[in-house]
Amino acid sequence: MPTALITGATAGIGAAFARRLSADGFDLILLARDSERLARAAEEYGGAEVVVADLSTEEGIVRGEEAARRADLVVNNAGFGQKGRFLEVPIEDEVTMLRVHCEAVLRLTYAALPEMRERGRGGVINVASVAAFFSRGTYGASKAWVVSFSEGVAQAVPGVHVMALCPGFVHTEFHDRANIDMSGMPGAFWLDADNVVDTAIRDFRRGLSTSVPGAQYRTLVGASRFLPRNLVARLSSRTGHKYR
Repeated sequence: MPTALITGATAGIGAAFARRLSADGFDLILLARDSERLARAAEEYGGAEVVVADLSTEEGIVRGEEAARRADLVVNNAGFGQKGRFLEVPIEDEVTMLRVHCEAVLRLTYAALPEMRERGRGGVINVASVAAFFSRGTYGASKAWVVSFSEGVAQAVPGVHVMALCPGFVHTEFHDRANIDMSGMPGAFWLDADNVVDTAIRDFRRGLSTSVPGAQYRTLVGASRFLPRNLVARLSSRTGHKYR
């Protein structure tokens, strides 16, 4: 059976990928920081392999690279939001975000693709965000990097497929962990994690290099390309969430 590595696998979109890929017949390698949650997930999926690793550390990334070399599909999903705006967040936390969102994605993709190309099958799904197309501080910038990186690698490495997944607001614990108040966000802009993953798998199989789940978000992303960038930046900074 094919093997899938999922980072940030114990909650939210990562857990939804685990459910879907397990149902599709994949053996799972689940990577996350929380050993207790990983143990429960391993039981749920019939003895899935677990890797306890913090991708903000060198040791954690090395563990991720080792697992990626054995996977037929890598889902780089691990990520987090900051608890404040730029200059309200310690610089160490901003650098940590870049390490998790960018360096870990780069290195796990780099580790996985040679083995996949040699086997003649496989691919990588890098979870970015609709924020990649708008101005949202370091978070949006890091996700814009993920999109650009994924699209570039998809063109540069034949024989395997790389795709960036760009969801909007999803019902997960992501915003609570970042202490972000989302009470003002209209219900029409919320997505279900399982539906996001279903769209991702469909678009991955179709060979897309970028997947944007939800018609409302595809419309927003399309419209943003025709508006002046400074206007998009102002609207983005004033819209949506606020910090508690």
